[in-house]
Amino acid sequence: MALISLKSLGVTMSAPLFSNLDLTVAAGDRLGIVAANGRGKSTLLKCLAGEFEATFGDITRSRGLRVGHVEQSVPDALLGRSFHDVVADALPAEQRDSELWRVDVVLDSLEVPEDMRARPMRALSGGWQRLALIARVWVTDPDVLLLDEPTNHLDLVRISQLETWLNALPREVPVIIASHDRAFLDATTNRTLFLRPEDSSVFALPYSRARQALDELDASTARKFERDIKIAQQLRKQAAKLNNIGINSGSDLLTVKTRQLKERAEKLEDAAVAAHRERSAGAIKLANRGTHAKVLITLEDAAVETPDGTLLLRTGKRHICQGDRIVLLGRNGVGKTRFIAMIRDAIAEPGSVADIKVTPSTVLGYSDQALSGIDGDDTPLTMVSRRFEVGEQRARSLLAGAGVAIEMQDRKIGALSGGQKSRLMMLVLRLVHPNFYLLDEPTNHLDIDGQEALEDELLKHQASCLLASHDRSFIRAVGNRFWLIDRRRLTEVDDPEAFFRSVAETPN
Repeated sequence: MALISLKSLGVTMSAPLFSNLDLTVAAGDRLGIVAANGRGKSTLLKCLAGEFEATFGDITRSRGLRVGHVEQSVPDALLGRSFHDVVADALPAEQRDSELWRVDVVLDSLEVPEDMRARPMRALSGGWQRLALIARVWVTDPDVLLLDEPTNHLDLVRISQLETWLNALPREVPVIIASHDRAFLDATTNRTLFLRPEDSSVFALPYSRARQALDELDASTARKFERDIKIAQQLRKQAAKLNNIGINSGSDLLTVKTRQLKERAEKLEDAAVAAHRERSAGAIKLANRGTHAKVLITLEDAAVETPDGTLLLRTGKRHICQGDRIVLLGRNGVGKTRFIAMIRDAIAEPGSVADIKVTPSTVLGYSDQALSGIDGDDTPLTMVSRRFEVGEQRARSLLAGAGVAIEMQDRKIGALSGGQKSRLMMLVLRLVHPNFYLLDEPTNHLDIDGQEALEDELLKHQASCLLASHDRSFIRAVGNRFWLIDRRRLTEVDDPEAFFRSVAETPN
């Protein structure tokens, strides 16, 4: 039995986000929603929750249906409240005293440590804030759960815990997930909706298998379109020939035949459907200036420490060579970000970091989790034109190609969406023209198209890089070497799979 039914649903802003969408949501559904940044995923979730009215079409919900919607951002009003109180506040007032135990049950199920529960939201990491929002909705006992980018800011441990938690939920409660995390979607969904301005497609498959089916459908549609157009052109040529013969001979029969051929051509052309072409959110392109040096960086058993001098790890003797795409693996707090920062400092000021030697020809392209390489108070146009000494017209063209529209180029960078900021950072990396990339969570906020474009660019240019990421699909696609940080030691492993399994089996 359908709990939610969509009939010919559509939302148009400046352009259609989606249209003529038919969809049913029933018990047992684990539906993943996939689309590029800014193409309607969050809007559709708001429509399903009854928080946004569609431009056209109808939504039917079962009588008394309770829909729980977990949005991406934390409301400012909650930032001063403790983790526990944020969840407890979601209980109806008449239940708060008698059913406060439900809060602890939900927090236990999400494995929230006791000491974390009393902390104010503003003191929590983005990942813990995300889990607080999920707990706040789940404690209300919804009939349908909607999650908008639930893995944003979560590390691999928390992502694994969330996967386990979702897969343990009662099957009668449908879960609808809008996400760019391909591995997460594969682990938690059994249906996939590819949301498009027209002809959205739904498959009764998790993401990876659904994506393969979609690609095959698009290829079939493209072939049929080309075939139909070719036949229509041939019919028009035949009609033109018959028309000339008919005029010369005065034959009414040939005139009728000519009209029939034209009508058949017109019907074919009208019915022909071009294969969907995703309107790009902006191209991601990288550069690799190359170097004759084989070894870019040498680690002579360097010590990675906290600011107060506490040892996090020792590297042993290691080399980073041209063409290496090294992925740092390790749980939160083992020193990945500190290690990356130390490499950055060693390249920026050669000789400044003990036991790290950098080849003089190394040119760094660096991006951290906070995208600190782009100033939020600057405008994209000012930053690009000033930093890279290009004229305004060239800067505008580069920005538009990277997905920063003309109307956004004169606004402060802080006003851009997460996806736009990420693509702007990728443009900066390209213009630096490095031969070594140092990337800390580079896929944060990038949609799947952006993630795949970044993967393709790193592989195409045979870029040398050291990176840390929580995106398992990205790690598998890009890495050719893997360094694991465990027990204050850096060791090389053949692949990341054993680490992924250890995180899933022993999350704490």
